[in-house]
Amino acid sequence: MSNKYYYKKDGNEGLRDLDSRTVPSTAELLDPESGSIGMVDDLAKPEPEVEVQEEEREKWGNKIDFMLSCVGYAVGLGNVWRFPYLCYNNGGASFLIPYFLMLAFNGIPLFYMELAVGQYLSLGTIGAWTALCPLARGIGFAMITLSFLVAVYYNIIIAWVMMFLFQSFRTEVPWKDCGNEWNTDFCRTQRYVAGNTTFNCTAYGLPLNCSIPNWKSPAEEFFNNRILRISDSIGNLGSMSWETTISLLGSWVLVYLCLMKGVKSSGKVVYFTATFPYVVLVILFFRGVTLDGAGEGVLFYINPDWEKLANPKVWVRAATQIFYSLGVGFGSLLTFGSYNRFHNNCEKDALIVCLINCGTSFFAGFVIFSVMGYMAFVLETTVDKVADNGPGLAFVAYPEAISQMPVSTLWSILFFFMLITLGLDSQFAMVEVVVTAVSDEYPKYLRKYKWLFLIVTCVLLFLLALPMCAEGGMYVFNLFDYQSGGISLLVVGFCEALVIGWGVGTDVLSRMVENMTGKKPHIYFMICWKYLSPVFTLGIIIAQLAMWEGVSYNKKPYPDWAEFFGWLIAFASMIQIPIFACIQYYYAEGKTFKEKMQVLLKPDPKAFKEVEKREKIKSPIFLPDLSTEQGLLSDNANGDATLL
Repeated sequence: MSNKYYYKKDGNEGLRDLDSRTVPSTAELLDPESGSIGMVDDLAKPEPEVEVQEEEREKWGNKIDFMLSCVGYAVGLGNVWRFPYLCYNNGGASFLIPYFLMLAFNGIPLFYMELAVGQYLSLGTIGAWTALCPLARGIGFAMITLSFLVAVYYNIIIAWVMMFLFQSFRTEVPWKDCGNEWNTDFCRTQRYVAGNTTFNCTAYGLPLNCSIPNWKSPAEEFFNNRILRISDSIGNLGSMSWETTISLLGSWVLVYLCLMKGVKSSGKVVYFTATFPYVVLVILFFRGVTLDGAGEGVLFYINPDWEKLANPKVWVRAATQIFYSLGVGFGSLLTFGSYNRFHNNCEKDALIVCLINCGTSFFAGFVIFSVMGYMAFVLETTVDKVADNGPGLAFVAYPEAISQMPVSTLWSILFFFMLITLGLDSQFAMVEVVVTAVSDEYPKYLRKYKWLFLIVTCVLLFLLALPMCAEGGMYVFNLFDYQSGGISLLVVGFCEALVIGWGVGTDVLSRMVENMTGKKPHIYFMICWKYLSPVFTLGIIIAQLAMWEGVSYNKKPYPDWAEFFGWLIAFASMIQIPIFACIQYYYAEGKTFKEKMQVLLKPDPKAFKEVEKREKIKSPIFLPDLSTEQGLLSDNANGDATLL
């Protein structure tokens, strides 16, 4: 007797291999010569085996490459220019309570989930979600679109930083004083004067009995009038800035050079780009806390306001910040995980990276607010008057504080070089998502010429960002910042949590993790994947929509046509989920709705068998099905099977 048997059931017949696993009782083992049921020798009707894809796929050079890439991606500009302001504005130290609760219930579980899916299937976002749940194929395309749209505007930040860095190589930074060609009559280094003051309105071309104007700092006018040359509205794009365009081109050349050899080159670049920011943050911390007024700034940052915990908006902002800060939903984590060794402990990695990310955000607050305290001391005002967030912090508030320090050139160079390294890591990840996903979808044509596809991608992204180099470019940038990765990112995150929790089921993901690490995920993660993460993410979406006040810049609302264009940007990614679900349903096997959905809501057996054969898994998730064409889902490590 051989280890092959011939089966015949419901009109289907063929040759199957028999191993130590249990053969379902519904299968009929038929000897075609004798007509008896039993074991048979070699037959003339062999069934072709599943052909495993042989194309070479990249892997990280070592574990450190992967960890630094994840840290560099997660720790970005938002950790420095958003979290500190968010913390002080929402209760100081008391804000850390909802922040870390949301990290535990939503952030870490989703971070872990994306790493695990990518690592097991070793595919980009499209291939991974199609294999895991065919109905969710659109999630992969939505992730690509999210990363693509964010990459369009993210490099313009690096371009602005490059311009500031270049201007820093002077004896004194040019935004220290007024009196430059870009300054107006409303520029003042000392803007906050106590007591009653008189003001000559007519001398400034203002009507009689006018109120004292809103004085501008030298740094603010340098950013608006010298770097941006900003127009009055998004409807007035104005002329292009050749300096900004050249800086943008230089930033894209830098991105390409770091990614041209895939993760083997970017994995080495992050040794510098992921670690250098910490060196600078430590240096700026010790410099900041030794300045006059630093203590007031730090107290302003951490002073708890327990009453704000009763405000639902504080909890929503904490949950939203966790989501954006960790980069869940963009597909970068899944892509990074796909380059891992199969048996890597991704659970441990997720915990380490998430804690490093949040710890960096908290530490950056001391770096920022110690200097803001010094700035308030110099200007003889309070910290809340000088504190800001986003581009206002990076390009106005902090540079102004640096300009008042001794050896301001040194601190300016360190600060802006740190921002470049923070931004590049995140940009690497966004571009890698797009290139990897499309290359994995069409490996025959693109994997060999990945470097060429990378050039095409970088050039396209550069061209799409050119409107942001115009005088009205800041308004376009702000619109992209609001909508390209705003509510749409939350929707994608909710869909992937819903698919894992209630589509394919947490038991499948648990078996995947067990095959990779040798043990099942903790029950805590199973509960989060199935219940907490979908509920929390849906709650954030509803709250965000309820709190929506429209797009604005400097408290100036956008016109209706710009709002409409912004929502088109947002729907560009979200709409792909239902579109591809409909396409998958149309081509799915089965005659009735129920039959089609049974196929679409279960993992693709062929893709999982390829993984099992490649990695020589002893307790596979899928076993040969002798009665249907789909396959069997193995329930435990002993190989007991149930029909799908």
